[in-house]
Amino acid sequence: MLNFELYNPVNYVFGKGQIEKLNDLVPNNAKILIAYGGGSIFKNGIYDQVKTALPNHNIVEFGGIEPNPRFETLMKAVEIIRAEKIDFILAVGGGSVIDGVKFISAAVNYEGDTVDILRKRILFKDVSKVIPFGTVLTLPATGSEMNSGAVVTIDATQEKLTLGGSALFPVFSIVDPTVIISLPKRQLQNGVVDAFTHVMEQYLTYTHDAFLQDRIAESILQTLIEIGPDVVENPSDYKLASNFVWSATMALNGLIQKGVPSDWATHMIGHELTALYEIDHARTLAIIGPNLYKVMFETKKEKLAQYGKRVWNISEGSTEEIAEKAIEKTISFFHTMGMKTKLSENTENYQKTADFIVNRFEERGWKAMGEKQNITLEKVRAIVEMSY
Repeated sequence: MLNFELYNPVNYVFGKGQIEKLNDLVPNNAKILIAYGGGSIFKNGIYDQVKTALPNHNIVEFGGIEPNPRFETLMKAVEIIRAEKIDFILAVGGGSVIDGVKFISAAVNYEGDTVDILRKRILFKDVSKVIPFGTVLTLPATGSEMNSGAVVTIDATQEKLTLGGSALFPVFSIVDPTVIISLPKRQLQNGVVDAFTHVMEQYLTYTHDAFLQDRIAESILQTLIEIGPDVVENPSDYKLASNFVWSATMALNGLIQKGVPSDWATHMIGHELTALYEIDHARTLAIIGPNLYKVMFETKKEKLAQYGKRVWNISEGSTEEIAEKAIEKTISFFHTMGMKTKLSENTENYQKTADFIVNRFEERGWKAMGEKQNITLEKVRAIVEMSY
């Protein structure tokens, strides 16, 4: 097992009716910026619940944070916080809103050019330099409610880049599974596949000695396979909803990543497809993931076979045969979850996509990716072209 440090200070507040606890969780006398997305919180009643729970706080609102939050939009919130002397931010939304708030939190007191936070992948470790924030989760998928990472898009250059650091954990996150009742089917499908692929990025690498991490990862995958199709059709079923929401959090709260190698190349390539074509993040992962497993088959086949045996209960065949069947099972599951797993099914004029992504990675110096740093630019090209 690899050396690791585990730090996660998030007060995770789970269950029905927990929004009522906001007044006890937000600092007394804090001036709050409530940040949200396109306005769904007004339709599903979450906004009213939040305002009712905070009757005595001085509140400023900022709406319009997009899916795949834009740097340009977030900087408007940064200016409001500076002008209004905001003490605390409350992110009310899904992963995009929470990711956006992490950037806002980091950018307010940043002394340099704020775009460098993304382009230089600056890590924030000093909590005194950021604005504290909490979250009320409305869309489970990314695990952003219990981690310190974020992804932000620079609209001007069509770049989707990351930021993070130990200072960017939420102070608290309220997670009420009943909020998924009002979500469109497409968003629920995306949430299941996003969480599933988060686990795969940390699990599907090579065999190692961290037995417990593997078993936890496999249990999350099995749970998502078991409940995923049903929760999409029956989001009001609390048993399904609660297990889905907790699985999405566990997929990326850092626990299964400790002491093990991880990949993340599927995300790196997928982010480019979202930046280029506005394809939903989860759907880019469903496009790229299986083809990455195929191109990198020789270095991943042992772990693919383990995944096939333990998660899909494939018992017959050689290591290679079980590994190949496991990939096909994964694609089939993605189809069951409503994913179209070819780029050509999601957008037109995709023929030069590989050239664009390879050139962009080369400009950034991303020439060796994956758990063994063996996903070269040539491999990236092969993965993208296979995804057409």
